[in-house]
Amino acid sequence: MSKTAESVWNNCLAFIEDNITSQAYKTWFEPIKAVKLTDNALSIQVPSKFFYEWLEEHYVKILKVALTKELGATAKLVYIIKMENTYGNKQPFTEKIPSSNRSNLQSQEVDVPLKNKSPELKNPFVIPGIRNVKIESQLNPNYNFENFLEGESNRLARSAGLAVANKPGGTSFNPLLIFGGVGLGKTHLGHAIGVDIKDKYPEKTVLYISAEKFTQQYIESVKKNNRNDFIHFYQIIDVLIVDDIQLLSGKAGTQDVFFHIFNHLHQNGKQVILTSDKAPVDMIDIEQRLLSRFKWGLSAELNHPDYDTRVAIIKNKL
Repeated sequence: MSKTAESVWNNCLAFIEDNITSQAYKTWFEPIKAVKLTDNALSIQVPSKFFYEWLEEHYVKILKVALTKELGATAKLVYIIKMENTYGNKQPFTEKIPSSNRSNLQSQEVDVPLKNKSPELKNPFVIPGIRNVKIESQLNPNYNFENFLEGESNRLARSAGLAVANKPGGTSFNPLLIFGGVGLGKTHLGHAIGVDIKDKYPEKTVLYISAEKFTQQYIESVKKNNRNDFIHFYQIIDVLIVDDIQLLSGKAGTQDVFFHIFNHLHQNGKQVILTSDKAPVDMIDIEQRLLSRFKWGLSAELNHPDYDTRVAIIKNKL
């Protein structure tokens, strides 16, 4: 019976699943799809460049063992990284990343969208010198990475948060959407990213706001007939962190204004960070055009911490 990409990859997965934790398997291997098998090279599709880099850093040895078992010593692994195109640009280019600093197991293909080249949008409501006005970030310095303890349940979200903090607006995680149940650390992580960015880039304007407060501000701006000033204020933010974005559900006017703010920030290389109690696919009464934008970057789930992580959290609090 001839081997197919699916059969080879399924056998690799069975081996890998037996040798790593179930949480790691669910996070890093379940989202991967087998694409093709050509000349002893298995092509797999991963959700992002970050995913590929994480696999290479943490799981390349087990991948090599699994694939060698299936295809022999000449086996190769090809990563295909799919990123959703933005702003109707239908001409992705393929970037070959040299493998000189990687293992000899893989080569890779990367489909990425062309960068948006449009100049910064001009707004008639620009107030001269407004960039010199100090905008309070509303961040809580007690919510930082140092006391956000890492475990299998939050490793993806925490690692993505650190990547964003190191290079806000310069990664493929834009927006970064952190989702999970109550009390798992979404708000803490959102603040931690903002606090780290302020430490590294003090010149950047960072703002944390709850979706509820954002909605109240929008309603007030409509009452006072200064909706455009409201929009412009948010368009000058470099890093916008919106907590509990699912609370925009059913609020058509607020969703519309947030849509325009989001587009401007994203097109101009600003960073957007969102938290939610559910994944985009499970959000109800949110416009499809917004949901599609939530999926442009990375959606990272916070799961319930395992026993060891819970003990570490308690020890840290003590």
